[in-house]
Amino acid sequence: MSVRGKVAIIGVGLIPFGELFHKGLESMIQEAFMSCVKSVDKGFDPKDIKAAWFGQWSGGGMIGQGSREGTTLGTVLGLRGIPISRLENGCPTGNDVFRNAVLGVASGAYDVVLALGAEKMRDKPGVESLVAAGGGAGGGILGLHPSWMMGMGGPVLQALYATRQMHELGCTMEDFARVAVKNHHNGVACPYAEYRFEVTVERVLSSPVVCWPLHLLDCCPQTDGAACAIVCRADLAKKYTDKPVYVLGSATGVDYKDMWDKENFIEMPATKFAAKMAMDMAGIKPEDVDLAEVHDCFTNTELLNIEDIGFCKKGEAHKLLKEGYWNREDGHKPINPSGGLKAHGHPIAATGLGQICENFWQLREQIEPVRQVKLKKGIALSHNVGGNGFGVSSVNIIGREP
Repeated sequence: MSVRGKVAIIGVGLIPFGELFHKGLESMIQEAFMSCVKSVDKGFDPKDIKAAWFGQWSGGGMIGQGSREGTTLGTVLGLRGIPISRLENGCPTGNDVFRNAVLGVASGAYDVVLALGAEKMRDKPGVESLVAAGGGAGGGILGLHPSWMMGMGGPVLQALYATRQMHELGCTMEDFARVAVKNHHNGVACPYAEYRFEVTVERVLSSPVVCWPLHLLDCCPQTDGAACAIVCRADLAKKYTDKPVYVLGSATGVDYKDMWDKENFIEMPATKFAAKMAMDMAGIKPEDVDLAEVHDCFTNTELLNIEDIGFCKKGEAHKLLKEGYWNREDGHKPINPSGGLKAHGHPIAATGLGQICENFWQLREQIEPVRQVKLKKGIALSHNVGGNGFGVSSVNIIGREP
């Protein structure tokens, strides 16, 4: 199904990401939703929402509150009487929630729908969070494979890719560090980012090694946050705003999850599948994209993703990074002007929707002047990759014109 010309975004809502010990999951959801409603230029009645999709990776396991089904939104936001589905799809949960909401409108089933993602990840220390998520003595909340509790976590998996990038593509630890330098620089000016401080290559390389060759400052943080978007039929958009942003393409791709099934460690096929499907649906090529919010859970991952999406050839991303090609201010194609996961934070189910918020504001040119990128064709892309073995990816492409 093609969605181009059928669906528009009329409002978005985002709360500042961070260690939000003073906020509960419900209050974060309400804050993001109220911000979203207020963002609709000509006013919006929540009763117009006819369906909703709720993204939640942990299901409440990290805060000891059990399952988190669609009734969470029904209760917290008063959205009774409409279908609400909870969705979890690894790190791409937020972008996939948006995809499902878009398909709900594009199919003709609903006129106006809500996509919302929220995550509370910092109420427990990191080790306890991993035990709650992956297993431990009690078997875990999420039921991850026991290998996760023997060290096969995100940093270890990405270290496998990073070492192959160094061996086969000529990347260095300095190249990985430059990703952190760029994204932290972008995050300083973003009022929603968790880490608003500059770093240098030397500081990244002198931070503790988490799993060689990745250092602490190569890794994104665990984060609390919430984000949402209201989408509607494209022909209804001008009822709500004079500046709608249109959905051009939306796709999710899946690869094998087990590491022994991978063909190599210098690409992630799920991203290649999702990016191609989304671009084919949108009828565009990678060079048509002005800016992109790309999954940088680790610094080396951003370089992989840039290449897998098709923004450059394999092995060129780190060379172009050194030349400033991906910079926000003067780069040819700004990558992660929000600061990315590295500086903005990574509350899993809210991450992709937070990327869509950033792209929505950039395309409407209603962002802080210091952060506004130069637009050429008025097209932006958001991307996540993750799940077990980094085997799932979601890509959404939005634009100023339908």
